Amino acid sequence: MVKKIIWTVIALLVLIAFFNWDILSYGIRQAQGQLRITFNTQEVETILNDPIYPDSLKQKIKIVQQVRVFAFQELGLTQSENYTTFYDQKGEVALWNLSASKAYMLEPKLWSFPILGSFPYKGFFDLERAKEERDELIDQGYDVRIRSVGGWSTLGWTTDPILSNMLERKEGSLAELIIHELTHSTLFIKDNIEFNENLASFIGEQGAIQFLDEKYGKNSHAYFEYVLAEEDSKTFRNQMLLATSKLDSLYKSINNLGDSYKSHHKQLMIDEIISSIDSLHFHNSRYYQIFEISRPNNAYFMSFLRYYSAKDSLQNILIQEYEGDLKDFIAGMKKYHEE
Repeated sequence: MVKKIIWTVIALLVLIAFFNWDILSYGIRQAQGQLRITFNTQEVETILNDPIYPDSLKQKIKIVQQVRVFAFQELGLTQSENYTTFYDQKGEVALWNLSASKAYMLEPKLWSFPILGSFPYKGFFDLERAKEERDELIDQGYDVRIRSVGGWSTLGWTTDPILSNMLERKEGSLAELIIHELTHSTLFIKDNIEFNENLASFIGEQGAIQFLDEKYGKNSHAYFEYVLAEEDSKTFRNQMLLATSKLDSLYKSINNLGDSYKSHHKQLMIDEIISSIDSLHFHNSRYYQIFEISRPNNAYFMSFLRYYSAKDSLQNILIQEYEGDLKDFIAGMKKYHEE
């Protein structure tokens, strides 16, 4: 009887693996990639005491340590061992993000994973595999985007290391990234990526400003530099959010027409969006050339909804309900969504 039960369980596992092979093989590859990074990290203290590493890198690591303490003590983010180890990327990209959207509708392609839920993107440690899936999705009629990832959270499955490429960022941007990822490990709602990313982006930006203010003051170069960069970022992303609204209206108005008509008017609209950048004011001129390398598509525009569409409402909640106290805001968000 016991032997029969064992063989029945084995048969069921084989069937599950057979019908979910794509997900299973993807999961195995991701686990291998993550473990490869995890097993090749070094303790931060080892790096700080090793004369082979330059003082400039050590200084950035010390900033990460300061941001961690600030995030745990001043913001109330969940304490963990994240960012106490270091992984040397040797200048290479560690992870690539693949996202897709319907061609004539701002609707993301979703990938579902057991336990974790549904995601509007997939990560790849192997760029060629990301390109293979990109090409398959394009053949299916999707708009697709591949981008490099500067940092990510494993949500407690492993200890997230400092990635060497992170340290190329300026101090405010580095603080924002660390706080963003620590927010994910503090609060992450299954099947609600738009909320998760909007919240982490908002707390990352607000937290970085508060960190720089407390460390240097509002008259400091570091604070002023970050604020100017945020002004540019806000100007650009607001324009992109406006663009998503215009595209959404266009797609709804031509929904019943042929694909050739839809494609023509879609490209005209995207041309207008690209041209509109020249009318905006930026402190950093790189924004004026942002579409010279790659033309935006629906997958690109969807990313702004995913990360920034709720920023104004979150800002209102922070001010009106928590009187601007970011730590209380985070505690309130965590309590509300975990009840």
